[in-house]
Amino acid sequence: MKRVLPFVLLLSCAAPALGQTVDSQGAKQLSDNLARYFGKQPFDIGFVKVSVEGDSYKLSFDFKPVADMLAKQQSFKFDLTPYFMLVKPRKDGQWDVSADVSPKGSVDFVSPEGPQHIGFSISNNKFTGTYDPDLAAFASVSGLTSGMRINSNSALQSAEVTVDAGSGSMTATKSANGGVDFTYSQTMTAFAESVRLDDPKSGLKVSYKVKSPQASVQASGKGLQTKPLLDLLAFAVANENETTLKANQAQLKSLLRAALPIWERIDGTYGFKELTVESPIGNFGAAQFSTAFGTDGVVQNGKLTYGIKASGLTVPQQLLPSWSAALLPTDIDLNFGGANIDLDSMAKKTIEAFDLHQDPPLSPDFGDQLKADFMAKTPKVVLGHSTVKNKDMEIALEGEMTSFGEKPDANLTVDVAGYDKIVAALQTAAKTEPEAAQYFPFALAIKGFAKTLPDGRMEWVIKVKADGSVAVNGAMLKPADPPVDDSVNDDNSGDDSGDDNGGAGAKLSP
Repeated sequence: MKRVLPFVLLLSCAAPALGQTVDSQGAKQLSDNLARYFGKQPFDIGFVKVSVEGDSYKLSFDFKPVADMLAKQQSFKFDLTPYFMLVKPRKDGQWDVSADVSPKGSVDFVSPEGPQHIGFSISNNKFTGTYDPDLAAFASVSGLTSGMRINSNSALQSAEVTVDAGSGSMTATKSANGGVDFTYSQTMTAFAESVRLDDPKSGLKVSYKVKSPQASVQASGKGLQTKPLLDLLAFAVANENETTLKANQAQLKSLLRAALPIWERIDGTYGFKELTVESPIGNFGAAQFSTAFGTDGVVQNGKLTYGIKASGLTVPQQLLPSWSAALLPTDIDLNFGGANIDLDSMAKKTIEAFDLHQDPPLSPDFGDQLKADFMAKTPKVVLGHSTVKNKDMEIALEGEMTSFGEKPDANLTVDVAGYDKIVAALQTAAKTEPEAAQYFPFALAIKGFAKTLPDGRMEWVIKVKADGSVAVNGAMLKPADPPVDDSVNDDNSGDDSGDDNGGAGAKLSP
């Protein structure tokens, strides 16, 4: 709420300021620019108001009219304190932007589980920046806040998130291939989240608390199509009427094509230092913990990546048998995602095919056709190079899978350093621990399939083919499934000669 609304509203200040004089006529022009992207209703009801404040324009946001409308139409209560921001036109056509936005509010509604309440507040939240109409984005922006609190309550759950002081900044530049490249960074101190679940029907009672002295967000993007997206927003406002929308369907398709690929690439990372999870069964922790996500835009050969990274992992010792302590990982780096993802063809075919004059706009079998075309490009599930390790061992994995039916085509490579130490730990524990005694023969059997690399690591290259065969380091562990003859038996033929052409039914060949 503190970032999105002002940011999106400022996107509509797309006309260069050209050093204009700040006056009532300029305020009306700015209001008209805003109305092009959000309609006139926000101004008519008093949600947004543009006025002159010294050498700047003051954008005031009063949420009460919106809350009153929502309460009538959707039967829930919404409340948020008003705030404002100042935008000042510059001689170079850009805008200086500043705001002291410290909203407080709440939302109350009724769900199938009963009444729900969400409350939030942000203290001393200030930001300044420069908006560039040529980019349709902030060229730069930075902000500070002294704290944030969000709490939610329902019949089954209560939760609270608190953050102390934080800061953030963003920059944007023109992309070489069109659109905007941007970077974003934010840090927060004393992050804490408490959750309590209490379900009388199931008897489930769970509570935990997540804490970190410092949390951070890093993001970057290439080729974000800000202007084409604004054009789509303006088209939606100008064609709210169904009849007008149908009449301008060709323009809509043109605007949708122009917005592709929406972005070239977007990547983001959430990070936590000294993360602790307090629970009734003990405390979990990590010295460093982060999750990363990245996705290409609507392109022909797109990639999707996701990663989880942690170091200095700790778990409650009472959860695991004592003999397993030496085998527990202290560091993990997991990377997975997808490749050969053709969203470009899907999007363009959909844009070409839909017809708003028909009901439904797409033919009933269009989805099946689209899915078949997508799968024909052989998209992959990819396990990027990943590691799980502690001071005595390291397990590394990577591989990929195609063919997402019942019989996938996949390969996986597993390298292990310190495998002998794993076996030795199980052998020692097997003398006194029945559970370890069960695992020990299995560990020896796996070693028998391994290939020893020059550096001493053990390696297993596992190949699973769509024909059902499984091989490890070239040794066939499971042969291909027997082929199936799907010919149909003709019960009325009366031919029991066994001729293959006589419809003797499905046969399994050994």
